[in-house]
Amino acid sequence: MTELHPRPQFVRENWELLNGKWAFTFDDGNVGIANGWFESLPAESVIEVPFTYETKASGIHDESHHAVVWYERDVVVSETEKDVLLHFEGSDYATTVWVNGKKVGEHRGCYTSFVFNVTDYITAGTNRVTVRVQDSMDTAQPRGKQRWIKDNFGCWYVQTTGIWKSVWLEYVSPVHIDYVKMTPDFDARKIDFEVEANVWHDDVTACATIQFDGELIEEVSASVKDGVAHLQASVLAKGDPWSMKVWNTETPNLYDVTFTLLKENTVIDRVESYFGMRKIAIEGEKVMLNNEELYQRLILDQGYWQDSDLTPPSVAALELDIEKILEMGYNGVRKHQKVEDNRFLYLCDKKGVLVWSEVGSTYSFSDKAVANFTAEWLDIVKQNYNHPSIITWVPFNESWGVENIHENKKQQQFTEGIYYLTKTFDAMRPVVTNDGWDHTISDIITLHDYEENGRIFTERYADKEKLLSNAFQHNQFRHPFASGYENIGKPVIISEFGGIAFQSESGWGYGNQVQDEAAFLERFENITGAIQGLDYISGFCYTQVTDVQQEINGLLTIDRKAKVDLAKVRSINEKRKK
Repeated sequence: MTELHPRPQFVRENWELLNGKWAFTFDDGNVGIANGWFESLPAESVIEVPFTYETKASGIHDESHHAVVWYERDVVVSETEKDVLLHFEGSDYATTVWVNGKKVGEHRGCYTSFVFNVTDYITAGTNRVTVRVQDSMDTAQPRGKQRWIKDNFGCWYVQTTGIWKSVWLEYVSPVHIDYVKMTPDFDARKIDFEVEANVWHDDVTACATIQFDGELIEEVSASVKDGVAHLQASVLAKGDPWSMKVWNTETPNLYDVTFTLLKENTVIDRVESYFGMRKIAIEGEKVMLNNEELYQRLILDQGYWQDSDLTPPSVAALELDIEKILEMGYNGVRKHQKVEDNRFLYLCDKKGVLVWSEVGSTYSFSDKAVANFTAEWLDIVKQNYNHPSIITWVPFNESWGVENIHENKKQQQFTEGIYYLTKTFDAMRPVVTNDGWDHTISDIITLHDYEENGRIFTERYADKEKLLSNAFQHNQFRHPFASGYENIGKPVIISEFGGIAFQSESGWGYGNQVQDEAAFLERFENITGAIQGLDYISGFCYTQVTDVQQEINGLLTIDRKAKVDLAKVRSINEKRKK
């Protein structure tokens, strides 16, 4: 079976996966740079990349915190006439890379990918790649569900240190495409492309060739000027106004598109990609998908596995999760406090699964935290913009990192700034600021409520105007809006609820634990039905897909075994579809 590309939406023909065994060592004394470990690493062990040393899958399984780690492996390069790009899909947190003892670059962040052009550092034959990663327990860096004290607590788990996503090589033309931004214009039945290339001359042409199911739809081209070419194309077959193939949860149609760069009519770079024609919009108090009201049946997905923590053990494991989510009657996921593997988003694109995209939170507020968060968040939005499955951005959750947002003006302005920066790059998607409570400016009002009694829930939410006023307090004295903000007629979604756990398990869930499947389903139906019965609620997000370490409120165990009859879960979920 052919290995799935690490970035299925941006594929060149010539690439090589570098996952597998790397030499590895801890640097607890932080002496590696001074002692020249980038010249020759005194490796203490071998690690299985991309699994972090904290996991069983890595072959090391040491859950204690080590601030500095090093990796090394040999890479054979055969195509020296091409430029060589070294890609990292994810490394936590401050990563420095050397090739043959020469420093090629640095990157800060956990949830973003990065690339170095290593052409000037490699030779034909065997080359040595050395990687140093420094992590910390600093609450000013985006960390999500990674603990910042010695032991797990609450809903925070073992930290992730070092390389945790795929590493790969790519061979490209010296003049090549760096990035493409694809924006569907659903109503006009057109697609806009911004092609960014590493060339500043106007003698290079960018071309986009669109196909659907092997049939040529449109081919357009434009000159590259100042490193960018702007193209627009129709998605109608032979001009037929009824021929647009729509992307939605029932028919997740994807158009294939090939991007090429041409110089003097010769192709010098080629990238294979795809896009979906869909429109996500807020109209008054409704969320609209393709100009039709969308009722969202989401499930919280933290993306943890038993032996590999944040790193998916395989593409098959990602596909299994999606199949289980669909089997349970959900039409989307709130990917919680992480940016998932690109191949997960590709599978969601293919299968019509809606995605709310988050980032790992910081847990303190300072100039340092603001700078760290802003840089990483904007990269996340850019890197994942083209996936049709992503329909909502969620930069903040439950006031994490902005704990005093209800009254603190600086924290309020921070969330507003992120909202507008996100909108500047992406005018399509709604943005939720501070998911759960204390919203500032937000396209959707989201509330977290783990009430386990459906009758009480119905009574609490019966008076919509009272609920959405700041006279109302819920969930440990939190308010729907931060001070100075108010309801201006936005959609309302219960974006966390449920979290039911069984008494027989070791760990915790929300509220009282249940004894058996019958008790579980009774409570699940009771509370889900209460939400479905509120006409003004536009959807929900149940906590959660799987157990995660000490948190045992999943519909599946951490090893993906169903705790209850999934067909019965589906039947309850689908009682309201619109």
